[in-house]
Amino acid sequence: MIVKKIVSIVIMLISLSVSSQENLYTSYTIPANLKEKANAVIRSNDIHISLRSSSEMYVTKKKVITVLNKEGDDHVGAYAYYDDNVKIKSLEVLVFDNFGKEIKKIKKNDFKDVSAVDGGTLYSDSRVKYLEYTPIEYPYTIEFTSEIVNNNTAFIQPFIPINDYFLSAEKSTYTIDFPEDITIRTKEKNFEALGLEKEALSGKIKYEVKNIEAIKPEAYSPTSSSLYPKVLVASKQFTLEGVHTQVENWSEFGKWMYHDLIKDTYDLPASTISMIQSLVKDAPNDVEKAKKIYEYVQGKTRYISVQVGIGGWKPFNASEVDKLGYGDCKALTNYTMSLLKAAGVKSNYTVVYAGKSQRSLEKDFAAMQGNHVILNIPQEDKEDIWLECTNQKFPFGFIGDFTDDRDVLVITPEGGKIQHTKKYRAEESVQLIKGNYTISNDGAIDAHVNVNSKGIQYDDKYWLETETERDLDKHYKKRWKYINTVNINNMHITNNKETVEFIEDVSFQATNYSKKIGNRMLLTLNALNRNTEIPDRYRNRKLPLKIKRGFTDIDEVEIKLPQDYNVESKPDNKTIENKFGSYKTEVIVKDENTLIYKRAFVIKDGEFPKEDYESFRNFYKEVNKQDNAKVALIKK
Repeated sequence: MIVKKIVSIVIMLISLSVSSQENLYTSYTIPANLKEKANAVIRSNDIHISLRSSSEMYVTKKKVITVLNKEGDDHVGAYAYYDDNVKIKSLEVLVFDNFGKEIKKIKKNDFKDVSAVDGGTLYSDSRVKYLEYTPIEYPYTIEFTSEIVNNNTAFIQPFIPINDYFLSAEKSTYTIDFPEDITIRTKEKNFEALGLEKEALSGKIKYEVKNIEAIKPEAYSPTSSSLYPKVLVASKQFTLEGVHTQVENWSEFGKWMYHDLIKDTYDLPASTISMIQSLVKDAPNDVEKAKKIYEYVQGKTRYISVQVGIGGWKPFNASEVDKLGYGDCKALTNYTMSLLKAAGVKSNYTVVYAGKSQRSLEKDFAAMQGNHVILNIPQEDKEDIWLECTNQKFPFGFIGDFTDDRDVLVITPEGGKIQHTKKYRAEESVQLIKGNYTISNDGAIDAHVNVNSKGIQYDDKYWLETETERDLDKHYKKRWKYINTVNINNMHITNNKETVEFIEDVSFQATNYSKKIGNRMLLTLNALNRNTEIPDRYRNRKLPLKIKRGFTDIDEVEIKLPQDYNVESKPDNKTIENKFGSYKTEVIVKDENTLIYKRAFVIKDGEFPKEDYESFRNFYKEVNKQDNAKVALIKK
């Protein structure tokens, strides 16, 4: 059997060599450099977009992808969205084994057909057909072909040869053709080292790129969307759900959105306008009025996605939200804006890419972008106020890491403009610890800690307010996981939305905290806020170092030593300062049985060359070392 298998493989390899050096249906012909770090390899990906008019677009795709292992299954991407304006003309998958033999054909009606939106959606006409295939063995190859007709031309699929980590591409092409009365704009990004070929003719633009190696994710690197090569494509003339327009800059784009999608939705009933005016009549200024209205919206509404036709982009009328008490991000933002308008407070509908990655809109390429909507309240003499209208728990003016520090589109009656959302600086994102603990003669610890968190550190913790006592207990045991046998005695939480501070008051005990050796005891000073993170090591770092958000930790802890012991030696005070931040510790002998431990740890946000990563990692290693520094006690 083994001999037969070897012979068949040899015959197959000879056959491959003779018939074609470019056989795309077996992994044996993949160049070695494209297999490296890859879970799947795109052998060929051809996208052809035919823009017949500003209201009709045909998209034809043919992709051949070889999946090398189980982790590569997610890279197949064999799916197609459709709704009342998007029709699937054809959809087919062919599956090949590793010898390039076709083993399965999957037609359009055999694809899974489900709603294209999550469970938070009340109703939507958007659906998706996707491939559900369980491979028999690896590697295997998929050929996916599709043809889609779309009456919406506001979104033109960009050219993105690879869109994930651990994915390489042998060859990708992208072609768009269009009539003479259509103007197409493009923007190329991250192709500097890839040899992008571009052909631009009258009524046609074609791109081709070959041999893109897989990218392996690295800790503290820029967002993936900023790393992948891509060509953004947009038409000056486009149609969205039957609404036609022409735009080529953000000012025109915002003007279109305001006048065609938003303006006519401010239809609050007279009774609600009267109620709102009464609610804010005693407020001393516009900010206080806005705060009262924001808190009213939080108490009255709940978030639920509602998408039907143009409802996917156009907010529901304010009167509907007022009556029903729910809406998606567009509807709730528009409702809040309508209430503010009734109170005479100016605010602006704002389009943003939401998520912790801090993805910005392309400020020099106006097109349909973003995945979320928030509200902007302009301020003349200070930072603008930003409101997240889908969150019932956020304090007024707090947006957290979901929409912070990124370029967004603010829409006004005069047009759109790119602005930058609130950036939480390291000195604002502060955690203050005041605590004390007592060490018994047998090495047990009895601790009490008060933690006050602000800025992004508030965002990390505000959700604890609604956790059950059991879940809180698990949370605090995990926070102090470096202490064995922790028993949480008391937990008290205060969420001060007025000052945007989250305050935790916790007491705990643990046996055998310190280590006894003969007549000595070794005590790790930092019991309440020990750094346990050391960034991953990379022998050959490929990506720049990106610290997305900075923070400041300031601790002061009083330590009561065991009665039967004296201090034999204590760590020296330590100060570290570098481009990434700073670290400082101080140990003060208050009296014979009392020490004061002070610690300040600051990390600054910023982007640095990849060569700086090792220094950054060494900084964290030194912090970890100092956080584990011990005082030696000797028995009296």
